[in-house]
Amino acid sequence: MIAITLGLVAALAWGAHDVCVRYVSQNNGIFASLVWVLGFGLLLATPVSAVAWQQGAGGGSLPLALLSGLFFALGGVALYKAFSIGPVRLVAPVIGAYPILSVGWASVSGTPVTALQWGMVGVIVGGIALLSQSDPEDGGSGGGGAAILWSVLAGVGFAATFAVGHAATANGGELALLAPTRAMALAAVLAVALALRAPLRPERRHLPLLALMGALDAVALGSVIGAGRTDRPEFAAVGASTFGVITIVLAALFLGEKLKPRQWLVVLAIFAAIGVLGSPEG
Repeated sequence: MIAITLGLVAALAWGAHDVCVRYVSQNNGIFASLVWVLGFGLLLATPVSAVAWQQGAGGGSLPLALLSGLFFALGGVALYKAFSIGPVRLVAPVIGAYPILSVGWASVSGTPVTALQWGMVGVIVGGIALLSQSDPEDGGSGGGGAAILWSVLAGVGFAATFAVGHAATANGGELALLAPTRAMALAAVLAVALALRAPLRPERRHLPLLALMGALDAVALGSVIGAGRTDRPEFAAVGASTFGVITIVLAALFLGEKLKPRQWLVVLAIFAAIGVLGSPEG
């Protein structure tokens, strides 16, 4: 399925991006990292959008694309904050569990929710609770409670980003709306940073890494939003939610955040449950 494929492309890109977030946000601060990542991504997206407009492939809803950008800004700030204060093994599953929102919305709107779906929600929530508990020999996870709150906020922001973004591109304009979406996200984050008088100058040695992160982020968001005209665009968002698996594996390999066998089992159970929620039979 095209939507799932696009979602997995996004998962690979965001998985690599989020491991870098852990490093740059702790060394440069949230806004000095995110503003530059969004800026570099916008530089890449602008020519693509410009060509799409010139070729008459505009279409779509610009107001909805801008609204999607606002939600993306919210999700981005929360994600960077969560990764700066909490371990990857905790933050990634919480953010990646945003498909739960679709189940809750279905229940509120009167759509029947199966026992299997509620069971998977229970697996995800229970797994997150287990991962959030520090092992005595680890010396505490540091900021676990706050990290969970920021991670939940990030998940809400990204869920709204994808829902509104898919609505914006339901009738076309996937490429044309890439730049406006990112421009709105950048403007919103920059406005908050200026209001808070947050530092915006990263270390020069980190600029190449921030540029790479901007490219990865642009590819990921473009892949998910680009699924707007597929048969089941929501599957792209669900596929993208598996970015956490990649993030956790890379963090274990390169950041020294080792997982014990039982923690690996919990992580696998969480993402298996996410996959079931997003499956047609789920």
